[in-house]
Amino acid sequence: MKDIALKKFCRKPGCSKLTGDKYCEVHKNQDQLYNRERGTASQRGYDGRWRKARARYLASNPLCKKCFEQGKVIAATVVDHITPHRGDMVLFWDEKNWQELCASCHSRKTAKEDGGFGNG
Repeated sequence: MKDIALKKFCRKPGCSKLTGDKYCEVHKNQDQLYNRERGTASQRGYDGRWRKARARYLASNPLCKKCFEQGKVIAATVVDHITPHRGDMVLFWDEKNWQELCASCHSRKTAKEDGGFGNG
């Protein structure tokens, strides 16, 4: 019997093409181009120095700020840049521009800023 992989919708919002991969052929190429232009995480500043600063910041600010404001006690796992730095290293390292968030709150914030996941 032949293995049949279930096809899923392309992850690009608004695309209704079915694919056996994350993206259809059209959007797979766009995603690869975007990632090449964007650079690696390290090239964007998320290197060993960032990991140390992040760990120190989260140790001092262990609870998600947004959840805490709603009366919930949830661990922060992400140091978010309140104003997206967009490559501005002064803004990137400005701790007044950092906030502690859980992954859910960070994802919601990012999606809202970008107009939806993957729509940067």
